[in-house]
Amino acid sequence: MIAAAPPLRTTSFSSFSSRSSSSSGPSSHNPIRREFVAFFNLGFRFSTPRPLAELHTLPASSIRMEWLSKKGGGCFRSNQGKEVIKFEADSGGVDIFDAAPRAVPDHLVIMVNGLVGSAADWRYAAEQFVKKLPDKVIVHRSECNSSKLTFDGVDLTGERLAEEVLAVVRRRPEVQKISFVAHSLGGLIARYAIGRLYDHSIKLEPAGLTGHSSNEEHKNYMAQGIEQPHEAKIAGLKPMNFITFATPHLGSRGHNQLPFLCGLPFLERRASQTAHLVAGRSGKHLFLTDNDDGKPPLLLRMVNDSEDLKFISALRAFKRRVAYANANYDHMVGWRTSSIRRQHELPKSNLLGTDERYPHIVYVDREPMNNIHNKDSLAVGDQKTDLEEEMIRGLTQVPWERVDVSFHKSRQRYIAHNTIQVKSYWLNSDGADVVFHMIDNFLL
Repeated sequence: MIAAAPPLRTTSFSSFSSRSSSSSGPSSHNPIRREFVAFFNLGFRFSTPRPLAELHTLPASSIRMEWLSKKGGGCFRSNQGKEVIKFEADSGGVDIFDAAPRAVPDHLVIMVNGLVGSAADWRYAAEQFVKKLPDKVIVHRSECNSSKLTFDGVDLTGERLAEEVLAVVRRRPEVQKISFVAHSLGGLIARYAIGRLYDHSIKLEPAGLTGHSSNEEHKNYMAQGIEQPHEAKIAGLKPMNFITFATPHLGSRGHNQLPFLCGLPFLERRASQTAHLVAGRSGKHLFLTDNDDGKPPLLLRMVNDSEDLKFISALRAFKRRVAYANANYDHMVGWRTSSIRRQHELPKSNLLGTDERYPHIVYVDREPMNNIHNKDSLAVGDQKTDLEEEMIRGLTQVPWERVDVSFHKSRQRYIAHNTIQVKSYWLNSDGADVVFHMIDNFLL
């Protein structure tokens, strides 16, 4: 067992977090937030200590996992006693990898939890990743934004995630590639983080060039008026997959973007006005009501590059961008916002799975839609564009794969928001085929 070095943290982030958390007040004194968190807690597993009376009802493997996590690491073994999965835990999350790989894995997969979630939310998916690709990937389940820390806003949580990723990369110099897998709000946090981690550096030809010769090569390019080749990286690594599950890419504001409000205009307006009472700055960002220093809403700014944060360039750097979306029964995130589509672009076919291997995958769209959106942009002319339309146009500057999911015939359909990622296998096991679909199509 190897003790992992704790991630480096800056004082400014932690102090900001303390101020932000204290300003919002404890949830126990806010009845609206208490009800909201109770609703989200369905299927979530918090890292708070369990009562002694509750422990005897848990499987022995679950108790052992929690004990090992607190000790800092451990191994899972097969029935033959062979080490299968090893994990290292520290204050910055959990690394999961094969205990005896045939080759050193060079692909780092960062998994990001959603609102009031934790690193435990991706436990099942992370284990399947390592079991299927033991010599290919190291999976890191982020823990820098857990529980109430997710209320601090997409920007602050994104900064925390970027800092954590850099810490992981520093202690694992063997990794060469990076991918992100995120659930719900975690998808927005990851999008912000990659904007911070984006680096567009000069691409050196593999010829053992010295610093002097590369400088001469640069001068030659400039003299000939030729643009020098560049290589986009995320945290210094080659970006491969950016995958989100039930992420509100277009925010939660608008008709049926927060489905449990039943599309009622009065409730949707009320939710927009009170979101900050429920989810702090993150609520403001989700409902596009933030107005920091007179700037446009953060989610609107995140569909283009700015001077210091290259949000779209960072997305474009990935070989694949995939949006898994619940077509129905997701009470927290609407189908349009999670699949980055307009209403008329949603599939009209009967939402029943036809693939026996992935029964809950009902529609896969691998065609880039940015060309269609550009045509739509020309069609509207000078008409006023609403915020949702502007975000769609911005995000579809790069092609996305859309994977639509339906748990229509599942007993777990009413908790589809958690089932799509198998947050807890005991409650959300029907989503396992969705996890396997992601792994089987993962670009290595």
